[in-house]
Amino acid sequence: MSRTIHLTITTPSSVLVDRADVVSVRAEDESGGFGILPGHADFLTVLPASVVRWRGPDQAEHFCVVGGGVLTVTGGRDVSLACRQGTVGDDLGALEADVATMRAADTDADRRARTEQLRLHAHAVRQLMRYLRPGQTGNAEAILGEAMGEEAS
Repeated sequence: MSRTIHLTITTPSSVLVDRADVVSVRAEDESGGFGILPGHADFLTVLPASVVRWRGPDQAEHFCVVGGGVLTVTGGRDVSLACRQGTVGDDLGALEADVATMRAADTDADRRARTEQLRLHAHAVRQLMRYLRPGQTGNAEAILGEAMGEEAS
């Protein structure tokens, strides 16, 4: 049995980590934190947004901040993590700014998506009102436009 782990962390666009000399891995899923050592049983779990840690042969600790993902252990030696986005570093404090930027971008994207969804919904309601009551939609459109913060068209 090998005394090391082969760790691979990937995103859809890149390979963040590909090391065959990892001594231990620590991660956290919904049930709590756990550790993986060489010879670990096969394992599959879903990780929330969290920090994955590992130690190399020199016992230096390395980190990867992931925005959620799927972690698998196979053959007691191969640990793979597929995530949407991640940032690798050796200093947890330095990664804090990257995490803040990642969260701000996610929040902004969510806000834009909600705004677009609301706009499309309002447009669909207007179209339905025009179809169901032709010629009588002026008042309803004005009320709907006010609710949406728009001017009636």
